[in-house]
Amino acid sequence: MIILVVILILLALIGTPLFAVMGAGGLVASHAAELDPSILIIELYRLASQPNLIAIPLFTFAGITLASGDGTKRLIKLFNALLGWMPGGLAIVTIVSCSVFTAFTGASGVTIIALGALLYPMLEHAQYRQRFCLGLLTTSGSLGLLFPPSMAILLYGIVSGVSIDDLFLSGMMPGLVLLLMLSIFSIYSAPKLDTPKHDFSWHRIIIALRESIWDIMMPVLIFTGIFCGFVTITEVAALTAAYVLFLETVISKKIHLIRDLPHILIDTTTLVGSILIILGVAMGLTNLLIDSQLPMKLLAVIEQHVDSQLQFLLLLNLFLLIVGAMMDIFSAIVVVVPLIIPLALRYNVDPVHLGIIFLANLEIGYMTPPVGINLFIASQRFKQPILKLFHSTFPFLIIMLIWLLMITYIPFLTTWWQD
Repeated sequence: MIILVVILILLALIGTPLFAVMGAGGLVASHAAELDPSILIIELYRLASQPNLIAIPLFTFAGITLASGDGTKRLIKLFNALLGWMPGGLAIVTIVSCSVFTAFTGASGVTIIALGALLYPMLEHAQYRQRFCLGLLTTSGSLGLLFPPSMAILLYGIVSGVSIDDLFLSGMMPGLVLLLMLSIFSIYSAPKLDTPKHDFSWHRIIIALRESIWDIMMPVLIFTGIFCGFVTITEVAALTAAYVLFLETVISKKIHLIRDLPHILIDTTTLVGSILIILGVAMGLTNLLIDSQLPMKLLAVIEQHVDSQLQFLLLLNLFLLIVGAMMDIFSAIVVVVPLIIPLALRYNVDPVHLGIIFLANLEIGYMTPPVGINLFIASQRFKQPILKLFHSTFPFLIIMLIWLLMITYIPFLTTWWQD
């Protein structure tokens, strides 16, 4: 049995698809426990019956459609008109644009690929140093994970059973605090960088608003629908997908239904399919781990050495930072969440607060080796070595670690709406 486990670990290290390794691990675990392997298939059926599951492909389709059209250019033009006149304005435009874009597309690398192509030349032209440009764009690739309609929050809610609406509300303030912290850093850095900025102009803002009015209405539709209780998550996902398709095919006319739509559907199904395969297989494996009472055994060990919630949260953050550096966010959610929820409840950690802490850790994991996906995508996009990119992101990483501690030990940031 040990030999089989070692073989599976080696297969994962050499690049074997994660779902195949997890599936094989599930078969090995079921055989060791003398259980019928069909228990793994039962989890797939339970996954398919989740009422909110359909929201993932619908929001993904909306994000990829937005990326395929002219939404990126309109978005950058709007935020540049609103914020570009400030010291460090273009850097702030990058932060805000990428966070909004990532919220719709998911942290799948689309943000770095789509917006990086537009923003990197603009930042260079504005005389920002290369290290700052690379660090900013690599970091910004995962900003927005805590904003609606984040795919990571949807998946966390499905796996954990925590209300997705509550997670969306709780993620708003931490997400805004992070944007503020990074923006202050950009403003502080701007004088050193001697970066030019354009003058404030109402005329420029009005023109940008006219061009992007349809884009502005999209988040209004989502926020109003979800938080006012008019529609469910699934319904607002369907409305968003239809809205974006109408916007890009009829209003802006940047996407042709016959020529472009098949490619968008292929990209959507490829991304969503890879996530759902991992999700289904990992849920089966996780169920076996729960049946073996692994969470209870972990709790027994932790209780012997951890006396307070403060200590538990510190150890949890260290553990999740390691997980984020070793696993992609979707696999980590499915595999780790069912194991840590019983531990967190034992130490009276609010389940919604736990969800934001979890996602914040994995957001940081996007920019930490050895599996930091942002580093690999940025390396391909900007033709730079990964070590140089990690060095460039280090100041931003320090800011995000401070932000993580704030989220962890100031619960009000996530539970403000409950008071």
